Amino acid sequence: MKNESNLIPEHIGIIVDGNRRWAKKQNLPSLEGHRVGANRIKEIAEYALTRGVKILTIFVFSTENWKRSQEEVGYLFKLFTDFLNNEAENLSKRGIKLQILGDRSKFDDHFMRVIDNAEKITTEADKGLLNLCLNYGGRDEIVKAVQKIVANKVAESDITEDLIKQNLYSKNIMDPDFIIRTSGEQRLSGFLTWQSVYSELYFAQKMWPEFSKDDFDLALAEYSNRQRRFGGN
Repeated sequence: MKNESNLIPEHIGIIVDGNRRWAKKQNLPSLEGHRVGANRIKEIAEYALTRGVKILTIFVFSTENWKRSQEEVGYLFKLFTDFLNNEAENLSKRGIKLQILGDRSKFDDHFMRVIDNAEKITTEADKGLLNLCLNYGGRDEIVKAVQKIVANKVAESDITEDLIKQNLYSKNIMDPDFIIRTSGEQRLSGFLTWQSVYSELYFAQKMWPEFSKDDFDLALAEYSNRQRRFGGN
């Protein structure tokens, strides 16, 4: 029998939410909230993997986020660029593979080179996996999967759940056991729409920049106390 107190989800998804609201609450510019939030991603990602989590998928920029001001979008991509450039070697040394999940068609050539380089540096890592969802939308992901299937002229009778899964961005990644969202919002907002059907959900009241290792531990404790069901019981 499993010791429930030590039950650690293999794959955790996190929706990092509340950067701008946290900054406003602190009387700081909204961009400062994003900077602090980016540092928090690094801290929590490292901690999660030390706790035994094998896969961490973090929602950092949605397909809807392009609607924000050019200044904000530009600053976010500077943070993403700095993270990929500065952390790839460190991730590789720790055995953590990095993947970017999302529609890359809107990224410029420079950012694509940054992504390709970071993924290449970590490609042989095999102790953990960090996925960053960039220009990601769950419905958009499913639409693009269906488009690829149609383009390949697959017969209707051959279209299965497994075939759709194999055409998603996350085709070789197990579905998340547990999804955490910060800032008190209680919705998934298009995060892993296909993959999350049996995920346990946890909504933290704290905004992302103030979400600490202790808060992460509280979330893990909550997960350990749940009994997962997959429709058969």
